[in-house]
Amino acid sequence: MSELFYNRPQVDLVSESACLLRFSDAVNNETADRISIVAKALRELPGIVDLIPSYTTLLTVFDADHYDRFAIVARIRQLIEQLDFDEKQLSAAREVVIPVYYGPEVGPDLDEVAQHCRLSVNEIISLHSDTSYRAYAIGFTPGFAFLGNTPEVLHVPRKNTPRLKVPLGSVAIAERQTAVYPSVTPGGWQIIGRTPVTLVDWNSESLALIQGGDTVRFTPISRAEFIAQGGTLDGF
Repeated sequence: MSELFYNRPQVDLVSESACLLRFSDAVNNETADRISIVAKALRELPGIVDLIPSYTTLLTVFDADHYDRFAIVARIRQLIEQLDFDEKQLSAAREVVIPVYYGPEVGPDLDEVAQHCRLSVNEIISLHSDTSYRAYAIGFTPGFAFLGNTPEVLHVPRKNTPRLKVPLGSVAIAERQTAVYPSVTPGGWQIIGRTPVTLVDWNSESLALIQGGDTVRFTPISRAEFIAQGGTLDGF
């Protein structure tokens, strides 16, 4: 089956105060680029109160108390028609580099992942850190970015029994995706490392370090570097 891709996103009202922009059914960088371009333009449109990007869609929430929903959808469609999706705008995503300590104290699933993939632990680390990822969606908890796509050889299932508490900064993989847990939460992904970097700053305007559409790379650091940068080894 061929992947469906719209030259311009489809715009559909989904409630009295929101419309959904559908870009494609393909999860890839081009779709992510187009979502980022439209989201950036919509932030300047009067009446828009929230933008929620996902893998192939952009939920646009507007002020229904002061703006007519049909009028604002017409403005959104008009704005989209005026956008130029050229190569200079595409692939202009911001890059976020995250240091990771891939160690047994903080990556309890490393050996299990290596066995599942029939690779060595060092090969798992190299493959994970040599790949550039896109932040396709933000959700689950504030600042939790769903990053894809992992190399096919690293596709592993979620754990049968999720952990009740995943430590702050844990780096994990599951199926085609990787992510960093920005807070202590339950979680069922395979944990392979930890970053000392703070992913959510409640005092900042942007809140989260990783934004939808960003490019993310992981860079391995030693145990000593991890601790020197504020990392902790407890939690499991």
